[in-house]
Formats: sequence, structure tokens, C-alpha cells
Amino acid sequence: MCRILLLVLAITIVAIGNISALPSNAAEEYLETHNKARSVVGVSPLKWSLALAKSASLMTRYQRDRKNCSFANLTTNKYGGNQLLADGLVITPRRVVEYWVADWVFYNYANNTCYSGFSCGAYTQVVWNKSQELGCAQARCVKDQASLTICFYYPPGNIKGERPY
Repeated sequence: MCRILLLVLAITIVAIGNISALPSNAAEEYLETHNKARSVVGVSPLKWSLALAKSASLMTRYQRDRKNCSFANLTTNKYGGNQLLADGLVITPRRVVEYWVADWVFYNYANNTCYSGFSCGAYTQVVWNKSQELGCAQARCVKDQASLTICFYYPPGNIKGERPY
């Protein structure tokens, strides 16, 4: 009887552990919107990474709590990264990614550059062919009525001299 109870308890713990490992609705929305943009240019879909999501969560909370919700310095990170600071408390994951993807109009594939005076690195990171994993998080900045979203990618993109796709 004791062995059966222990077995049931072990199965329950494993099941609960697996439930928490599943992506949330927000995670699914980040992933779906990224993968939609990637499919347009023929790039394979990303997979959700709990490790990247945790790192993004730590970074967004740090920026909110210690840096007054300012942009993070992602240049020294081992992951690729995108971030968005949005006015208003709520911005959906879909809108965040669509904002980055909208920069496709500034990307010149023939020259593998952004048009002069414009930025398109967020877009090229979203569709970077060699990136395979994604993790995102958002922190609400009550003081400024804003939200900071950070997504991490692995392997990182935007490698000089390489095309995103």
C-alpha cells in the first residue's frame, strides 16, 4: 500500500512539473507571432525555451526594479535579444512582435543592410535562420505607465557579414 501511494505521489509530482513546463498563453502568442514572420521568409520555426524565458524575466524585472524601466544593455549577453518599451500598461505579445517585424520595410536583402537612417535589427533577429529557441518576458512599469518586453534568442542572430535567411 505504501509503495502504491509513493508511486501515485511520484506520478503526480512529475505531472505537475510537466504542467509548469508548458508554455503559457503569452508564450504561445510570442512563439506563434515569431513563427508566422519566419514562415513568410521560409525560415524554420522557433521552439520555446524555459531557460531563455527565465533569463528574459530576470532581465526585465532587473530593468524595472533597478534601472527605472530603461532599456537593457544586451550587447554583452550570450543570447540574441530584442526589447520594446511601450507606453501604457498592457501590450500583447502579438503586438510586441508585430512592432519588431514591421521593420522589414527598412531591410534591404540585396545589400544585407538597413536603409540609411533606419533600424531593422529587431526584424532580422526575429527571422534569423540559425536561431532555434525563443524566450520572452514582460515587466509592467507602474510608475511610468509603460511595459518593458525582452525576448532572447539562441543561437543569437545579427552576425556581421551573414544574412538572416
